[in-house]
Amino acid sequence: MLEKEFEELVIEAISELPDYFRQKMENIAIHIEDIPEKSILKKMGITSPCSLLGLYQGIPITRRGIHYRNVMPDRILIYRKPILNKLNKNSQRPDIKKEVKRVVLHEIGHYFGLSDEELYTIEKRSISKKDIRKSP
Repeated sequence: MLEKEFEELVIEAISELPDYFRQKMENIAIHIEDIPEKSILKKMGITSPCSLLGLYQGIPITRRGIHYRNVMPDRILIYRKPILNKLNKNSQRPDIKKEVKRVVLHEIGHYFGLSDEELYTIEKRSISKKDIRKSP
């Protein structure tokens, strides 16, 4: 998948957020990179660059106080190659879109103060609800 197509999927994922959440997002930049920097991987104790799909860097809004002013924007990094490598080489655009959206929502969840454990629980519930809807 070309970089431009991948970028469009990230933009779509953000645009599909409910208005309430999009309006609450401020002082945050979302970047797309091919792979994580070695320094990030080392700091996180990760050996494979393909095992990190996205990263939130900043102060979650739930931890910001009245003194949170004049700071650099928080960052969400979405890593294109690890996401594409996670999927089957024959994956179609809808499958890639679904995974991009999952990663983007996960990192935005961190911005809103949710932990990895909370986000994985939400993802599992979402998947099981979809399975229930598909059953006859």
